[in-house]
Amino acid sequence: MKARKTLMSLCLLLALPLAAQQKNYVSEVWVADQGNGKYKNPVLYADYSDPDACRVGDDYYMTSSSFNCLPGLQILHSKDLVNWTIIGAAVPYALPPIETPERPEHGNRVWAPAIRHHNGEFYIFWGDPDQGAFMVKAKDPKGPWTEPVLVKPGKGIIDTCPLWDDDGKVYMVHAYAGSRAELKSVITICELNAEATKAITPSRIIFDGHEAHQTCEGPKFYKRNGYYYIFHPAGGVPTGWQVVLRSKNVYGPYEWKTVLAQGDSPVNGPHQGAWVDTPTGEDWFFHFQDVGAYGRLVHLQPMKWVNDWPVIGIDKDGDGCGEPVMTYKKPNVGKTYPICTPQESDEFDGYTLSPQWQWHANINEKWAYYAGDQSIVRLYSYPVVKEYKNLFDVANLLLQKAPAPNFTATMKLTFKPTEKYKGERTGLVVMGMDYAGLILENTDKGLVLSQVSCPKADKGTPEEVNGTVDLTDNTIYLKVKFTSDGKKISKSEGGHDLLVMCNFSYSLDGKKYQPLGKPFQAKEGKWIGVKVGTFCTRPAITTNDGGWADVDWFRITKK
Repeated sequence: MKARKTLMSLCLLLALPLAAQQKNYVSEVWVADQGNGKYKNPVLYADYSDPDACRVGDDYYMTSSSFNCLPGLQILHSKDLVNWTIIGAAVPYALPPIETPERPEHGNRVWAPAIRHHNGEFYIFWGDPDQGAFMVKAKDPKGPWTEPVLVKPGKGIIDTCPLWDDDGKVYMVHAYAGSRAELKSVITICELNAEATKAITPSRIIFDGHEAHQTCEGPKFYKRNGYYYIFHPAGGVPTGWQVVLRSKNVYGPYEWKTVLAQGDSPVNGPHQGAWVDTPTGEDWFFHFQDVGAYGRLVHLQPMKWVNDWPVIGIDKDGDGCGEPVMTYKKPNVGKTYPICTPQESDEFDGYTLSPQWQWHANINEKWAYYAGDQSIVRLYSYPVVKEYKNLFDVANLLLQKAPAPNFTATMKLTFKPTEKYKGERTGLVVMGMDYAGLILENTDKGLVLSQVSCPKADKGTPEEVNGTVDLTDNTIYLKVKFTSDGKKISKSEGGHDLLVMCNFSYSLDGKKYQPLGKPFQAKEGKWIGVKVGTFCTRPAITTNDGGWADVDWFRITKK
Protein backbone atom coordinates (compact mmCIF):
# COMPACT_ATOMS: atom_id res chain seq x y z
CA MET A 1 0.00 0.00 0.00
CA LYS A 2 2.78 2.42 0.92
CA ALA A 3 4.63 1.74 -2.34
CA ARG A 4 1.47 2.52 -4.33
CA LYS A 5 0.97 5.77 -2.41
CA THR A 6 4.62 6.65 -2.97
CA LEU A 7 4.26 6.15 -6.73
CA MET A 8 1.13 8.31 -6.80
CA SER A 9 2.88 11.00 -4.76
CA LEU A 10 5.86 10.91 -7.08
CA CYS A 11 3.65 11.41 -10.13
CA LEU A 12 1.91 14.35 -8.47
CA LEU A 13 5.25 15.76 -7.37
CA LEU A 14 6.68 15.68 -10.88
CA ALA A 15 3.61 17.55 -12.12
CA LEU A 16 4.19 20.44 -9.69
CA PRO A 17 6.45 23.41 -10.32
CA LEU A 18 9.70 23.35 -8.34
CA ALA A 19 8.59 26.07 -5.91
CA ALA A 20 5.56 24.00 -4.89
CA GLN A 21 7.71 20.91 -4.31
CA GLN A 22 9.91 22.61 -1.71
CA LYS A 23 7.94 22.22 1.50
CA ASN A 24 9.55 23.07 4.80
CA TYR A 25 9.78 20.38 7.45
CA VAL A 26 8.15 21.46 10.73
CA SER A 27 8.76 19.41 13.86
CA GLU A 28 5.91 18.15 16.03
CA VAL A 29 8.13 18.29 19.12
CA TRP A 30 10.20 21.52 19.09
CA VAL A 31 9.66 24.78 17.20
CA ALA A 32 11.63 27.83 18.31
CA ASP A 33 9.64 30.34 16.23
CA GLN A 34 6.60 31.30 18.33
CA GLY A 35 4.68 32.69 15.37
CA ASN A 36 4.12 36.04 17.09
CA GLY A 37 7.36 37.79 16.23
CA LYS A 38 9.24 36.13 19.09
CA TYR A 39 11.40 33.03 19.46
CA LYS A 40 12.33 30.76 22.35
CA ASN A 41 15.65 29.23 23.26
CA PRO A 42 17.13 26.85 22.45
CA VAL A 43 16.58 27.67 18.78
CA LEU A 44 17.91 24.16 18.08
CA TYR A 45 17.01 21.67 20.80
CA ALA A 46 19.56 19.19 19.51
CA ASP A 47 23.23 18.39 19.84
CA TYR A 48 24.78 20.80 17.34
CA SER A 49 27.86 21.08 19.52
CA ASP A 50 30.28 24.03 19.25
CA PRO A 51 28.15 25.83 16.63
CA ASP A 52 29.63 28.30 14.17
CA ALA A 53 27.81 30.34 11.54
CA CYS A 54 28.33 32.94 8.86
CA ARG A 55 26.12 35.21 6.74
CA VAL A 56 26.34 35.45 2.95
CA GLY A 57 23.88 38.02 1.63
CA ASP A 58 20.48 37.10 3.06
CA ASP A 59 21.50 33.53 3.93
CA TYR A 60 22.98 32.04 7.08
CA TYR A 61 24.95 28.82 7.25
CA MET A 62 25.84 26.86 10.37
CA THR A 63 27.99 23.85 11.11
CA SER A 64 29.07 22.13 14.32
CA SER A 65 31.29 19.45 15.81
CA SER A 66 30.46 16.02 14.42
CA PHE A 67 33.27 14.05 16.12
CA ASN A 68 33.16 10.41 14.89
CA CYS A 69 29.76 10.66 13.12
CA LEU A 70 29.45 10.58 9.31
CA PRO A 71 28.33 12.37 7.18
CA GLY A 72 30.39 14.89 9.12
CA LEU A 73 30.07 18.65 9.42
CA GLN A 74 26.35 18.83 8.74
CA ILE A 75 25.41 22.16 7.11
CA LEU A 76 22.28 23.99 8.26
CA HIS A 77 20.71 26.93 6.44
CA SER A 78 18.49 29.74 7.69
CA LYS A 79 17.06 33.02 6.45
CA ASP A 80 16.24 34.50 9.85
CA LEU A 81 18.58 32.85 12.43
CA VAL A 82 15.64 31.08 14.10
CA ASN A 83 14.29 28.66 11.48
CA TRP A 84 16.84 26.12 10.24
CA THR A 85 16.98 23.18 7.85
CA ILE A 86 19.76 20.69 7.07
CA ILE A 87 21.05 21.08 3.51
CA GLY A 88 24.01 18.70 3.44
CA ALA A 89 27.37 17.82 4.96
CA ALA A 90 30.90 18.95 4.16
CA VAL A 91 32.43 15.50 4.77
CA PRO A 92 29.92 13.10 3.21
CA TYR A 93 31.66 9.74 3.47
CA ALA A 94 34.95 9.43 5.29
CA LEU A 95 37.64 11.16 7.31
CA PRO A 96 41.30 10.24 6.97
CA PRO A 97 42.77 7.82 7.80
CA ILE A 98 40.29 5.35 6.31
CA GLU A 99 40.46 2.00 8.10
CA THR A 100 38.93 -1.42 7.47
CA PRO A 101 37.09 -2.76 9.35
CA GLU A 102 35.37 0.51 10.17
CA ARG A 103 35.53 1.41 13.86
CA PRO A 104 33.84 4.20 15.80
CA GLU A 105 36.40 6.67 17.10
CA HIS A 106 34.20 7.92 19.89
CA GLY A 107 34.83 11.58 20.71
CA ASN A 108 37.62 11.97 18.14
CA ARG A 109 37.94 13.42 14.61
CA VAL A 110 35.95 16.68 14.08
CA TRP A 111 36.22 19.24 16.89
CA ALA A 112 34.82 22.80 16.95
CA PRO A 113 34.73 23.86 13.29
CA ALA A 114 34.57 27.37 11.83
CA ILE A 115 32.65 28.16 8.64
CA ARG A 116 33.62 31.23 6.61
CA HIS A 117 32.94 32.71 3.17
CA HIS A 118 35.78 34.39 1.27
CA ASN A 119 36.15 35.45 -2.34
CA GLY A 120 33.17 33.41 -3.54
CA GLU A 121 34.03 30.22 -1.66
CA PHE A 122 32.96 28.62 1.62
CA TYR A 123 35.64 27.31 3.93
CA ILE A 124 35.34 25.05 6.97
CA PHE A 125 38.30 24.60 9.28
CA TRP A 126 38.38 22.15 12.18
CA GLY A 127 40.81 20.51 14.52
CA ASP A 128 41.39 16.77 14.74
CA PRO A 129 43.03 16.34 18.16
CA ASP A 130 45.14 13.42 16.94
CA GLN A 131 46.23 14.83 13.59
CA GLY A 132 46.00 18.61 13.36
CA ALA A 133 44.07 21.37 11.58
CA PHE A 134 42.01 20.42 8.50
CA MET A 135 40.16 22.45 5.87
CA VAL A 136 37.57 21.82 3.15
CA LYS A 137 36.03 24.33 0.76
CA ALA A 138 33.17 24.63 -1.74
CA LYS A 139 31.55 27.19 -4.01
CA ASP A 140 28.10 25.95 -2.95
CA PRO A 141 27.44 25.08 0.72
CA LYS A 142 25.34 22.14 -0.48
CA GLY A 143 28.52 20.77 -2.04
CA PRO A 144 30.50 19.26 -3.48
CA TRP A 145 33.20 20.03 -0.94
CA THR A 146 36.87 19.35 -1.53
CA GLU A 147 38.72 16.49 0.13
CA PRO A 148 40.08 17.44 3.58
CA VAL A 149 43.46 19.18 3.50
CA LEU A 150 45.80 18.95 6.50
CA VAL A 151 46.67 22.63 6.94
CA LYS A 152 48.80 22.28 10.06
CA PRO A 153 49.82 18.85 11.38
CA GLY A 154 50.26 18.52 15.10
CA LYS A 155 48.93 16.44 17.96
CA GLY A 156 46.49 18.37 20.13
CA ILE A 157 45.68 21.20 17.67
CA ILE A 158 41.95 21.93 17.99
CA ASP A 159 39.28 24.60 17.52
CA THR A 160 40.65 26.32 14.42
CA CYS A 161 39.34 29.48 12.74
CA PRO A 162 40.74 31.49 9.81
CA LEU A 163 40.86 35.25 9.22
CA TRP A 164 41.56 36.94 5.88
CA ASP A 165 43.14 40.29 6.75
CA ASP A 166 42.82 43.56 4.83
CA ASP A 167 46.38 43.28 3.48
CA GLY A 168 45.76 39.84 1.95
CA LYS A 169 47.45 37.85 4.69
CA VAL A 170 45.66 34.82 6.12
CA TYR A 171 45.81 33.82 9.77
CA MET A 172 44.49 30.90 11.77
CA VAL A 173 43.71 30.93 15.47
CA HIS A 174 43.55 27.68 17.41
CA ALA A 175 43.69 26.11 20.85
CA TYR A 176 45.31 22.98 22.28
CA ALA A 177 43.73 19.86 23.78
CA GLY A 178 45.55 19.07 27.00
CA SER A 179 44.80 15.37 26.59
CA ARG A 180 47.07 15.26 23.52
CA ALA A 181 49.23 18.38 23.60
CA GLU A 182 49.96 18.31 27.35
CA LEU A 183 49.11 22.01 27.38
CA LYS A 184 45.74 23.77 27.40
CA SER A 185 44.22 27.12 28.38
CA VAL A 186 46.18 29.08 25.77
CA ILE A 187 45.15 30.68 22.46
CA THR A 188 47.59 30.72 19.54
CA ILE A 189 47.86 32.22 16.03
CA CYS A 190 49.82 31.17 12.95
CA GLU A 191 49.96 32.55 9.40
CA LEU A 192 48.72 30.53 6.41
CA ASN A 193 49.63 30.73 2.75
CA ALA A 194 47.41 32.71 0.37
CA GLU A 195 45.43 29.57 -0.53
CA ALA A 196 44.78 28.84 3.17
CA THR A 197 46.03 25.30 2.63
CA LYS A 198 49.24 25.35 4.67
CA ALA A 199 50.65 27.02 7.78
CA ILE A 200 53.75 29.05 6.88
CA THR A 201 54.75 30.13 10.40
CA PRO A 202 54.88 28.41 13.77
CA SER A 203 51.96 29.07 16.09
CA ARG A 204 52.54 31.89 18.57
CA ILE A 205 50.79 31.92 21.94
CA ILE A 206 48.96 35.25 22.18
CA PHE A 207 46.84 34.65 25.31
CA ASP A 208 47.34 32.60 28.45
CA GLY A 209 44.14 31.88 30.33
CA HIS A 210 45.56 29.83 33.19
CA GLU A 211 45.01 32.49 35.87
CA ALA A 212 41.73 34.16 34.86
CA HIS A 213 40.20 31.92 32.19
CA GLN A 214 41.15 28.30 32.77
CA THR A 215 40.25 25.98 29.87
CA CYS A 216 40.06 28.78 27.33
CA GLU A 217 39.45 27.17 23.92
CA GLY A 218 37.09 27.33 20.92
CA PRO A 219 38.40 30.66 19.52
CA LYS A 220 36.64 32.50 16.67
CA PHE A 221 38.53 35.24 14.79
CA TYR A 222 37.02 38.55 13.56
CA LYS A 223 38.12 42.07 12.63
CA ARG A 224 36.07 45.23 13.22
CA ASN A 225 36.90 48.94 13.38
CA GLY A 226 40.62 48.25 13.27
CA TYR A 227 40.51 45.75 16.16
CA TYR A 228 41.27 42.05 15.93
CA TYR A 229 38.73 40.15 18.05
CA ILE A 230 38.97 36.62 19.35
CA PHE A 231 35.76 35.28 20.88
CA HIS A 232 36.46 32.25 23.07
CA PRO A 233 34.85 30.27 25.90
CA ALA A 234 36.49 29.56 29.22
CA GLY A 235 35.71 27.74 32.44
CA GLY A 236 34.74 24.35 30.99
CA VAL A 237 31.85 23.01 28.94
CA PRO A 238 29.04 22.82 31.54
CA THR A 239 29.96 25.78 33.73
CA GLY A 240 31.92 28.30 31.67
CA TRP A 241 31.49 31.80 30.29
CA GLN A 242 32.22 33.77 27.11
CA VAL A 243 35.36 35.89 26.81
CA VAL A 244 36.35 38.34 24.09
CA LEU A 245 39.93 39.43 23.40
CA ARG A 246 40.82 42.49 21.35
CA SER A 247 43.97 44.11 20.01
CA LYS A 248 45.10 46.51 17.28
CA ASN A 249 47.85 44.02 16.39
CA VAL A 250 47.12 40.50 15.18
CA TYR A 251 49.68 39.02 17.58
CA GLY A 252 48.69 41.23 20.49
CA PRO A 253 49.00 42.11 23.23
CA TYR A 254 45.31 41.37 23.73
CA GLU A 255 43.09 42.80 26.43
CA TRP A 256 40.10 40.74 27.56
CA LYS A 257 36.57 41.08 28.86
CA THR A 258 33.93 38.59 30.01
CA VAL A 259 30.84 39.38 27.93
CA LEU A 260 28.36 36.56 28.69
CA ALA A 261 27.74 34.42 31.79
CA GLN A 262 24.88 32.45 33.32
CA GLY A 263 23.91 35.12 35.83
CA ASP A 264 20.40 34.53 37.15
CA SER A 265 19.34 32.58 34.07
CA PRO A 266 18.77 28.79 33.93
CA VAL A 267 21.34 28.49 31.12
CA ASN A 268 24.53 26.94 32.46
CA GLY A 269 27.83 27.43 30.67
CA PRO A 270 26.67 29.83 27.93
CA HIS A 271 29.62 30.05 25.56
CA GLN A 272 31.40 29.01 22.35
CA GLY A 273 29.65 30.04 19.20
CA ALA A 274 29.37 32.62 16.49
CA TRP A 275 28.88 36.34 16.03
CA VAL A 276 26.69 37.17 13.01
CA ASP A 277 24.98 40.33 11.83
CA THR A 278 21.84 40.99 9.80
CA PRO A 279 21.39 43.03 6.59
CA THR A 280 19.55 45.58 8.75
CA GLY A 281 22.55 46.12 11.04
CA GLU A 282 21.66 43.99 14.07
CA ASP A 283 24.19 41.75 15.83
CA TRP A 284 23.51 38.29 17.25
CA PHE A 285 25.45 35.51 18.94
CA PHE A 286 25.00 31.73 18.89
CA HIS A 287 26.24 29.59 21.76
CA PHE A 288 25.59 26.18 23.25
CA GLN A 289 24.29 24.87 26.57
CA ASP A 290 25.39 21.44 27.79
CA VAL A 291 22.42 19.64 29.36
CA GLY A 292 23.97 16.18 29.71
CA ALA A 293 22.07 13.37 27.98
CA TYR A 294 20.74 15.56 25.14
CA GLY A 295 24.16 17.09 24.52
CA ARG A 296 24.86 20.72 23.64
CA LEU A 297 21.83 22.75 22.59
CA VAL A 298 22.04 25.91 20.45
CA HIS A 299 20.87 29.26 21.82
CA LEU A 300 20.56 32.62 20.06
CA GLN A 301 21.35 35.81 21.98
CA PRO A 302 20.95 39.49 21.09
CA MET A 303 24.25 41.36 20.94
CA LYS A 304 25.32 44.99 20.74
CA TRP A 305 28.60 46.89 20.60
CA VAL A 306 29.48 49.35 23.38
CA ASN A 307 32.82 51.18 23.17
CA ASP A 308 34.10 48.58 20.71
CA TRP A 309 33.27 45.71 23.06
CA PRO A 310 30.42 43.25 22.41
CA VAL A 311 27.73 42.82 25.04
CA ILE A 312 25.82 39.55 24.65
CA GLY A 313 22.39 38.75 26.07
CA ILE A 314 20.76 41.15 28.54
CA ASP A 315 23.08 43.30 30.64
CA LYS A 316 20.89 44.03 33.66
CA ASP A 317 23.47 45.84 35.77
CA GLY A 318 25.35 47.60 32.97
CA ASP A 319 28.72 46.02 33.73
CA GLY A 320 29.26 44.91 30.11
CA CYS A 321 28.58 41.23 30.82
CA GLY A 322 25.17 39.96 29.76
CA GLU A 323 23.19 36.86 30.63
CA PRO A 324 21.13 34.62 28.33
CA VAL A 325 17.52 35.26 27.33
CA MET A 326 14.94 32.49 27.07
CA THR A 327 12.53 34.35 24.78
CA TYR A 328 13.14 37.42 22.68
CA LYS A 329 12.03 39.36 19.66
CA LYS A 330 13.12 37.66 16.45
CA PRO A 331 16.02 39.16 14.50
CA ASN A 332 15.08 41.84 12.01
CA VAL A 333 16.37 40.48 8.71
CA GLY A 334 14.17 42.72 6.58
CA LYS A 335 11.63 40.04 5.68
CA THR A 336 9.47 37.34 7.25
CA TYR A 337 10.14 33.71 6.40
CA PRO A 338 8.14 30.49 6.92
CA ILE A 339 8.64 28.31 9.97
CA CYS A 340 10.91 25.31 9.44
CA THR A 341 12.99 22.97 11.59
CA PRO A 342 15.74 20.41 10.96
CA GLN A 343 14.47 17.17 9.44
CA GLU A 344 13.52 14.28 11.78
CA SER A 345 10.93 11.76 10.49
CA ASP A 346 11.79 9.74 7.41
CA GLU A 347 9.56 7.73 5.07
CA PHE A 348 12.66 6.55 3.13
CA ASP A 349 11.23 7.68 -0.19
CA GLY A 350 14.60 8.89 -1.45
CA TYR A 351 17.60 7.27 -3.08
CA THR A 352 20.23 8.73 -0.78
CA LEU A 353 20.62 9.12 2.96
CA SER A 354 18.38 11.85 4.37
CA PRO A 355 20.49 14.61 5.97
CA GLN A 356 19.43 14.09 9.60
CA TRP A 357 21.01 10.63 9.69
CA GLN A 358 24.61 9.84 10.59
CA TRP A 359 26.53 6.60 10.82
CA HIS A 360 28.83 6.10 13.79
CA ALA A 361 32.05 5.92 11.75
CA ASN A 362 33.44 6.26 8.23
CA ILE A 363 30.76 5.01 5.86
CA ASN A 364 30.93 1.64 4.10
CA GLU A 365 28.87 1.72 0.90
CA LYS A 366 27.82 -1.89 1.51
CA TRP A 367 25.86 -1.11 4.67
CA ALA A 368 22.61 0.11 3.08
CA TYR A 369 20.44 0.22 -0.04
CA TYR A 370 18.26 3.33 -0.29
CA ALA A 371 15.35 1.90 -2.24
CA GLY A 372 13.17 4.96 -2.77
CA ASP A 373 11.04 3.15 -5.35
CA GLN A 374 10.05 0.69 -2.60
CA SER A 375 9.91 3.40 0.07
CA ILE A 376 12.38 1.58 2.31
CA VAL A 377 15.98 1.61 3.39
CA ARG A 378 17.46 -1.90 3.41
CA LEU A 379 20.16 -2.39 6.03
CA TYR A 380 22.36 -5.39 5.28
CA SER A 381 23.63 -7.34 8.25
CA TYR A 382 27.28 -6.46 8.57
CA PRO A 383 29.80 -8.47 10.62
CA VAL A 384 30.78 -7.01 13.97
CA VAL A 385 34.48 -6.75 14.81
CA LYS A 386 36.17 -9.85 16.22
CA GLU A 387 36.69 -8.09 19.56
CA TYR A 388 32.98 -7.21 19.77
CA LYS A 389 31.65 -6.66 23.29
CA ASN A 390 28.49 -4.62 22.67
CA LEU A 391 27.00 -2.08 20.24
CA PHE A 392 29.49 0.57 21.35
CA ASP A 393 31.93 -1.30 19.07
CA VAL A 394 29.65 -1.13 16.02
CA ALA A 395 30.25 1.33 13.18
CA ASN A 396 27.06 0.74 11.17
CA LEU A 397 24.66 2.35 13.64
CA LEU A 398 22.28 4.63 11.71
CA LEU A 399 21.36 7.35 14.19
CA GLN A 400 20.00 10.87 14.52
CA LYS A 401 20.07 13.52 17.24
CA ALA A 402 17.41 13.72 19.92
CA PRO A 403 15.29 16.75 18.87
CA ALA A 404 13.34 17.82 21.98
CA PRO A 405 13.00 17.24 25.73
CA ASN A 406 9.90 15.08 25.21
CA PHE A 407 9.21 13.02 22.09
CA THR A 408 8.52 9.54 20.76
CA ALA A 409 10.47 7.65 18.10
CA THR A 410 8.64 4.86 16.28
CA MET A 411 9.79 2.67 13.41
CA LYS A 412 8.39 -0.09 11.25
CA LEU A 413 10.73 -2.78 10.02
CA THR A 414 10.75 -6.22 8.43
CA PHE A 415 13.60 -8.52 9.41
CA LYS A 416 14.81 -11.11 6.92
CA PRO A 417 17.77 -12.92 8.44
CA THR A 418 19.59 -15.65 6.56
CA GLU A 419 18.98 -19.29 7.43
CA LYS A 420 22.70 -20.12 7.19
CA TYR A 421 23.47 -19.27 10.78
CA LYS A 422 22.04 -17.59 13.85
CA GLY A 423 22.87 -14.37 15.63
CA GLU A 424 21.83 -11.68 13.13
CA ARG A 425 20.30 -8.69 14.92
CA THR A 426 18.40 -5.50 14.19
CA GLY A 427 16.13 -3.12 16.06
CA LEU A 428 15.64 0.27 17.67
CA VAL A 429 18.48 1.64 19.78
CA VAL A 430 18.99 4.62 22.11
CA MET A 431 22.75 5.11 21.99
CA GLY A 432 25.17 6.71 24.42
CA MET A 433 27.91 5.59 26.77
CA ASP A 434 25.02 3.63 28.29
CA TYR A 435 22.51 2.34 25.75
CA ALA A 436 19.24 0.45 25.51
CA GLY A 437 16.97 -0.84 22.79
CA LEU A 438 14.48 -3.27 21.35
CA ILE A 439 16.52 -5.96 19.58
CA LEU A 440 15.28 -8.61 17.16
CA GLU A 441 17.55 -11.63 16.89
CA ASN A 442 17.47 -14.79 14.81
CA THR A 443 18.05 -17.55 17.37
CA ASP A 444 17.87 -21.34 17.47
CA LYS A 445 14.30 -20.88 18.73
CA GLY A 446 13.35 -18.51 15.89
CA LEU A 447 12.88 -14.75 16.04
CA VAL A 448 13.09 -13.25 19.53
CA LEU A 449 12.44 -9.63 20.50
CA SER A 450 14.34 -8.45 23.58
CA GLN A 451 14.48 -5.21 25.47
CA VAL A 452 18.11 -4.77 26.45
CA SER A 453 20.20 -2.23 28.29
CA CYS A 454 23.93 -1.82 28.52
CA PRO A 455 25.27 0.30 31.38
CA LYS A 456 28.86 1.46 30.93
CA ALA A 457 28.90 0.27 27.34
CA ASP A 458 32.00 2.38 26.76
CA LYS A 459 33.81 0.18 29.31
CA GLY A 460 32.95 -3.01 27.40
CA THR A 461 30.24 -4.37 29.69
CA PRO A 462 27.81 -6.92 28.17
CA GLU A 463 24.13 -6.22 27.50
CA GLU A 464 21.47 -7.04 30.06
CA VAL A 465 18.18 -8.57 28.88
CA ASN A 466 15.19 -7.04 30.67
CA GLY A 467 12.37 -8.79 28.83
CA THR A 468 11.77 -11.04 25.80
CA VAL A 469 8.96 -12.21 23.57
CA ASP A 470 8.96 -14.85 20.82
CA LEU A 471 7.80 -13.69 17.39
CA THR A 472 6.16 -15.51 14.52
CA ASP A 473 5.91 -12.46 12.24
CA ASN A 474 9.05 -10.76 10.97
CA THR A 475 7.33 -7.35 10.53
CA ILE A 476 7.14 -5.31 13.71
CA TYR A 477 6.66 -1.78 15.04
CA LEU A 478 9.13 -0.55 17.68
CA LYS A 479 8.69 2.51 19.89
CA VAL A 480 10.61 4.46 22.51
CA LYS A 481 9.21 7.41 24.45
CA PHE A 482 11.67 10.01 25.77
CA THR A 483 10.54 11.97 28.83
CA SER A 484 12.27 14.84 30.62
CA ASP A 485 10.48 17.01 33.15
CA GLY A 486 13.41 19.36 33.65
CA LYS A 487 14.78 17.62 36.74
CA LYS A 488 18.57 17.53 37.14
CA ILE A 489 20.54 14.44 38.07
CA SER A 490 24.06 15.85 38.48
CA LYS A 491 24.97 17.69 41.65
CA SER A 492 28.53 18.23 40.50
CA GLU A 493 29.62 21.07 38.21
CA GLY A 494 26.46 23.05 38.81
CA GLY A 495 23.91 20.27 38.41
CA HIS A 496 23.43 20.63 34.64
CA ASP A 497 22.49 17.09 33.58
CA LEU A 498 18.83 16.61 32.68
CA LEU A 499 17.11 13.44 33.83
CA VAL A 500 15.89 11.73 30.63
CA MET A 501 13.89 8.49 30.86
CA CYS A 502 13.08 6.11 28.00
CA ASN A 503 10.24 3.58 27.90
CA PHE A 504 10.05 0.90 25.20
CA SER A 505 7.09 -0.82 23.58
CA TYR A 506 6.28 -2.85 20.47
CA SER A 507 3.31 -3.67 18.26
CA LEU A 508 2.46 -6.35 15.73
CA ASP A 509 -0.21 -4.30 13.95
CA GLY A 510 0.94 -0.69 14.40
CA LYS A 511 -2.06 0.11 16.59
CA LYS A 512 -1.83 -1.65 19.93
CA TYR A 513 1.54 -1.36 21.68
CA GLN A 514 2.79 -3.57 24.49
CA PRO A 515 5.46 -2.36 26.93
CA LEU A 516 8.58 -4.48 27.16
CA GLY A 517 11.46 -4.45 29.60
CA LYS A 518 12.15 -1.66 32.04
CA PRO A 519 12.68 2.12 31.90
CA PHE A 520 16.11 3.31 30.85
CA GLN A 521 17.89 6.48 31.94
CA ALA A 522 19.46 7.98 28.82
CA LYS A 523 23.09 9.00 28.86
CA GLU A 524 25.14 11.05 26.43
CA GLY A 525 27.83 9.56 24.21
CA LYS A 526 31.49 10.61 24.10
CA TRP A 527 31.23 14.40 23.57
CA ILE A 528 27.88 13.93 21.80
CA GLY A 529 24.28 13.79 22.97
CA VAL A 530 22.25 10.60 23.08
CA LYS A 531 21.14 9.44 19.63
CA VAL A 532 18.31 7.25 18.43
CA GLY A 533 18.09 4.99 15.41
CA THR A 534 18.67 1.51 14.09
CA PHE A 535 21.23 -1.05 12.89
CA CYS A 536 21.67 -4.52 11.41
CA THR A 537 24.57 -6.83 12.34
CA ARG A 538 25.73 -10.39 12.18
CA PRO A 539 28.41 -12.26 14.14
CA ALA A 540 32.08 -11.90 13.23
CA ILE A 541 32.29 -15.14 11.26
CA THR A 542 33.48 -15.83 7.73
CA THR A 543 30.64 -15.89 5.20
CA ASN A 544 29.93 -14.43 1.81
CA ASP A 545 26.49 -12.98 2.55
CA GLY A 546 23.87 -12.34 5.19
CA GLY A 547 20.33 -11.17 5.78
CA TRP A 548 18.85 -7.70 6.07
CA ALA A 549 16.28 -5.43 7.70
CA ASP A 550 13.90 -3.33 5.60
CA VAL A 551 12.99 -0.15 7.47
CA ASP A 552 9.68 1.17 6.15
CA TRP A 553 9.63 4.42 8.14
CA PHE A 554 11.02 6.18 11.20
CA ARG A 555 8.88 8.90 12.81
CA ILE A 556 9.40 11.49 15.52
CA THR A 557 6.11 12.48 17.16
CA LYS A 558 4.70 13.90 20.37
CA LYS A 559 3.15 10.59 21.45
